[in-house]
Amino acid sequence: MARIGIIAGTGFYQLPVLEGISPEVVETNFGKAVVTSGSWHGREISFLTRHGVDHSVPPSAVNYRANISALKNLGVDMVIAINVVGGIDPALVAGSLSLINDFIDFTSGREDTFFDGIQPGGVQHIDMSDAYDSEIRKALLVSARNAKIPLYPKGVYAGFNGPRFETPAEIRLAALAGATVVGMTGCPEVSLAREAGLRYASIAVVVNPAAGINDQPIMMEEIKRTIDEASAKVISIIDGAIELMQ
Repeated sequence: MARIGIIAGTGFYQLPVLEGISPEVVETNFGKAVVTSGSWHGREISFLTRHGVDHSVPPSAVNYRANISALKNLGVDMVIAINVVGGIDPALVAGSLSLINDFIDFTSGREDTFFDGIQPGGVQHIDMSDAYDSEIRKALLVSARNAKIPLYPKGVYAGFNGPRFETPAEIRLAALAGATVVGMTGCPEVSLAREAGLRYASIAVVVNPAAGINDQPIMMEEIKRTIDEASAKVISIIDGAIELMQ
């Protein structure tokens, strides 16, 4: 059975469902990553929280290369990412869940490749046509359907640096490019996973309308409340998917 990695962000700092948990610091060529390993339905799971357990690491300072390398070093084959996002598509109201099947990377200044000409392996060009694994997405969709939890089957993720929220003009630009959600941590995580040969999928948790979608300001209190309400649904979907993933 393939080992599964779970990467989570804002509001998801631990996985109480994991049994026999064992946190460890994993050394990689790109720095250290803290990974908690355990079992879920008898499957080996490695859990990683991007911002640290105290949410002290901003999106632009996350060591994405170390995180992906650590999972790879631990023998992870498949990754389920949880991304907290704003909704660009007006249909994606707060509390909506969407799978991601494509992305647009608007970030800058991040270490976004393993093949930078400095690291071993030299420069390589990796196809990103199917960056999000179709089989993992199918397992998540089937699980959501079985649990009667609404889950949009497709979405386009726009990645921005943060930690500030985007401007209405930036959201209009992303919408013109076809993005349906916006976040700060999905890029370059997805492309690095692809470069590392990890099968990767993402569940986007919509916690607010993106800037300019309506006339309301973005309130952190409302975001936290939405995360608290949606987290059980996300865990339930992953719970069912783990038993389906091969």
